[in-house]
Amino acid sequence: MAGVASGKTVSRTFGPLRPWLLMPSWLIIGFFLLAPVLLMLVYSFLTKEFRGGVIWDFTFAAYDQFIFDRGLFGDEQPKIEWTYITIFARSIIQATLATVFCLIIGFPTAFFIATRDPRTRSIWLFLVTVPYWVNLLIRTVSMKFLIRDNGPLNEFLLAVGVISEPIPMVNTDFAVQLGLFYSYLPFMVLPVYAAVERYDFSLSEAAADLYAGRWTILRRVLLPVVRPGIVAGCILVFVPSLGAFLAPDLLGGAKNFMIGSLIEEQFKGNAGNWPFGAAASMILLSLVLVALLFHARQRTDANGA
Repeated sequence: MAGVASGKTVSRTFGPLRPWLLMPSWLIIGFFLLAPVLLMLVYSFLTKEFRGGVIWDFTFAAYDQFIFDRGLFGDEQPKIEWTYITIFARSIIQATLATVFCLIIGFPTAFFIATRDPRTRSIWLFLVTVPYWVNLLIRTVSMKFLIRDNGPLNEFLLAVGVISEPIPMVNTDFAVQLGLFYSYLPFMVLPVYAAVERYDFSLSEAAADLYAGRWTILRRVLLPVVRPGIVAGCILVFVPSLGAFLAPDLLGGAKNFMIGSLIEEQFKGNAGNWPFGAAASMILLSLVLVALLFHARQRTDANGA
């Protein structure tokens, strides 16, 4: 049997069994997604044990440490702790720039692949994705080898006479940005490619018949149609870039700390501060959720209008 809801046909064949059929998915999501997040939430309110680990005394000390500086012994007047705020701000800027650069390069790449002959599209997609079959750690180390002072890039520039001495690129913001861009570019290309592939190019032809220029067609016809793919690609690049720690650790050094590196440091060895690391993780998660909810709200309002 079938019913109609919101103009769509809905099957009722498995209606009574639907909760039981969904039970495996709920268990997997609850155990592997919700449980770790809830565990981090609980740990963020615990007290750090001097020799590592936690004491089960609930407190807001970890969040207070993130926002305020109360001195070495905690008995001074609280001041704003700009160190961690600066790290978060740097991470947001780096993730935003990585998203912008991936969009600038990824959109033309996706458009090019989607407009090729159907028999060759799979080859182009293969060329985009094949470097990412290698572990991210190996690719990041390879990038560091490539851009180091005596690496192939500087050696080539010296050989052709473009520069007179090596350009220091490792342990800079540029290196971190390059690592993020290289790591997450396919996350932009693939969703945009899927959106452009479904695009009806007769719309562009109709706009051209009405004397619309190429930029007008791109801005008023193509981009609005493929916007869901662009938004999906931006989210897929921005979120992992915001919490990345391999690229900042290996390419950026101590002066280019990002949120992921800060959180990672709190869980390493006995000197780590697990409650503070959990609190930083929850703050990061909250920022991402607020951004996603804002986007969802904007999209809902636009669809309603």
